Amino acid sequence: MNPTKREGPESDAERRARLKALIKQAPQSPGVYLMRDEKGEIIYVGKAKSLRNRLSSYFSGKKDIKTRHLVSRIHTIEWVLAAHEYEALLLENNFIKEHSPRYNINLKDGKTYPSVRITNEEYPRVFRTRRIVNDGSEYFGPFPSAETIDTYLDLIKRMFPLRRCVKMKKRASPCMYYHIGRCPGPCAGRISRDDYLRRVGEVRKLLSGDTETLLKDLERDMKAAAAELRFEEAARLREAIKAIQSFVGHSNVVDYGSLDARDYIAWEADGELVSYVVFQMRDGKLKNRDSFMEHIVDEIEALDSFLARYYDGGRVPPPSVFVRKAENTTSIARCLSDRAGTQVEVKVPDSERHWAVMNLAVQNAKEELAKRRRMHGDIAALVELKEKLGLGAVPMRIEGFDIAQLGGKHTVASLVSFKNGVADKKNYRYFKIRSLEGQIDDFAAMREAVARRYTRLINEEAELPDLILVDGGAGQVSAAKEILDDLGLDVDLAGLAKRNEEVWLPGKREPIVLAKDSPALRVLVAVRDETHRFATGLSRKLRMTDATFRVLQEVPGIGEARAKSIMSKLGSLEAVAQAEPGYISSIARVNEETARKVIGAARRSVAPEDEREGED
Repeated sequence: MNPTKREGPESDAERRARLKALIKQAPQSPGVYLMRDEKGEIIYVGKAKSLRNRLSSYFSGKKDIKTRHLVSRIHTIEWVLAAHEYEALLLENNFIKEHSPRYNINLKDGKTYPSVRITNEEYPRVFRTRRIVNDGSEYFGPFPSAETIDTYLDLIKRMFPLRRCVKMKKRASPCMYYHIGRCPGPCAGRISRDDYLRRVGEVRKLLSGDTETLLKDLERDMKAAAAELRFEEAARLREAIKAIQSFVGHSNVVDYGSLDARDYIAWEADGELVSYVVFQMRDGKLKNRDSFMEHIVDEIEALDSFLARYYDGGRVPPPSVFVRKAENTTSIARCLSDRAGTQVEVKVPDSERHWAVMNLAVQNAKEELAKRRRMHGDIAALVELKEKLGLGAVPMRIEGFDIAQLGGKHTVASLVSFKNGVADKKNYRYFKIRSLEGQIDDFAAMREAVARRYTRLINEEAELPDLILVDGGAGQVSAAKEILDDLGLDVDLAGLAKRNEEVWLPGKREPIVLAKDSPALRVLVAVRDETHRFATGLSRKLRMTDATFRVLQEVPGIGEARAKSIMSKLGSLEAVAQAEPGYISSIARVNEETARKVIGAARRSVAPEDEREGED
């Protein structure tokens, strides 16, 4: 090893200069490098075909935020030479297992995704689960959402009902589920085991996506039942056929009938986080799946480390390991082959069949990241946002504004709040703009909304946001800045223009353009889009309410007060159209003739266009 030395305090520039000088001494040879912080703890371990080239890359060119975080914490660098890249991979794995560096993968389990399980019992059950139990049960999935599974299970319960009880006991008479058609009653001998298993086979075909074969079998059985005068069974099968034919969607089960053992390794990286998902296919069916969430520096570089760690401690690599993407898999394939005692291929999917499985795994990995952000926030993106915009602090709380109006009517401003990079909906607000009186002036509307919001926070001595984001360019930013200055508030302010997603800062002549894949831009876009959704939703609701009142007020004898009274009781024009004249008369305090005119106006308004033409 070759450690660096420190003598006395030094600035960040001096630290970087010292490390760069050290790196120039690194050999152009394969090996492993260890990065330590000021406390001497190993924070990252990496391998390289050329130590000097790899280490130099950390201090040259523009780096993303996760790499800059790592570099800012490096105090010393050591390296260990290896005979070749394969030996470097083995050494890297040993160091990572021993030291568990902060910036390396350490295989923290993530949340698994639900599958459908058919149990290995005399009378199997079918249900949703997140646990894989190696007891001979069959698993179909994983499914990207619980809603998809619920659709399948609902169809199964209606068309192919199986037993519901966890522990089946012999009974003289079946339970309620039998009497409502949701259980065939095996506990009371109401169905033979052969017939029951035949029904399980139908469920298996449905979950496997083999609906063509399933429909043929059901049609054959339906005809046979009808020929034998078993009309109730024939009717059940007929309804099952109709239900399957109208079933929308397809099975996300990764079962393709191949008996080859293979694993699919997918991941999604965002900022310094990466989510790994592994699908294990054995005997043509999904037997297990794992997910892991961890901090990384380089996703491609981390792949070999992940595979080396994953297939350690009891996991035997299958003959085929498919990865989402890779640069050079020679060393890791050799490593896994040695562990398996047979040839193991590590490769990118080479057919549509394999990509179908990989894409589902990628979808799961993306969802895992999204859930992580919702639960824990997006701090790395906020740190990058501070750096890119030169903010005074990391914007842990962001408030966003947008204006919505239609021809000067129903002008509203929305206020949304994001905490730790995640929507904080309990702190959403909206403002009906009062100062315009029918004029179209989005800048004036922005000034009113900002003034009302922060005047109130000042009066209540409430917490102010770290960043205010307005939907728009330089004009909107200037309008908001004018109010903040009048209030004496020193709060960071920015505007995000939809055109080219440009970021405008107060007093700047040119916008800041962030990279399209920048985590910082992702947060800004999320805030801006949410303000727009919230504002337009409220404006649309007000316009619909206004249109409803106009319909009622056009009836002679119904003014604003009576229209409000009617709508407060009935809520919609549809309800008014279905109401009795006597009821309208009582709540609006009008005679029944006027009430009938109100009902007629409502009916004309809600009727389809082609039905209105024939009305008086």
